[in-house]
Amino acid sequence: MTDIGSHALVIGGSLTAAAAAAHLACIALGPPAYRLMGAGERMARAVEAGKARPTLVTAAIAAVLLVWALYAFSGAGVMGPLPLTGWALPAISLVFLARALAFPLLRPVFPENSATFWWVSSGICLLIGLLYAVGAVAAWVAP
Repeated sequence: MTDIGSHALVIGGSLTAAAAAAHLACIALGPPAYRLMGAGERMARAVEAGKARPTLVTAAIAAVLLVWALYAFSGAGVMGPLPLTGWALPAISLVFLARALAFPLLRPVFPENSATFWWVSSGICLLIGLLYAVGAVAAWVAP
């Protein structure tokens, strides 16, 4: 793999791990963190009411992000190989890019999320998706 591909995956994986940590911080810090991150008043109130769903959803997102970060690090050669890394990297890239570009369609489904949440999270997803794409192409061209 080229240096640029490895660097892109390390940066993308690091940002993905940071996003996972931010989700875990929401769980640890509670309703104020959900509000700060723009998850919406409904989510924050559900956490205040002791409902399990926001925590489970947030934990699931964090877990997926952590696995994706591991795939980025595996693709970059920072850690040992994971199964199907060559296929996982472009798939992960496509999910991040789709999430970034689909926010106008998603926004009405989650009206409680702030405009700041949608713009910031979509921009982050676009950046991470592009980084994974660069790494995926480098992995396919020069494995």
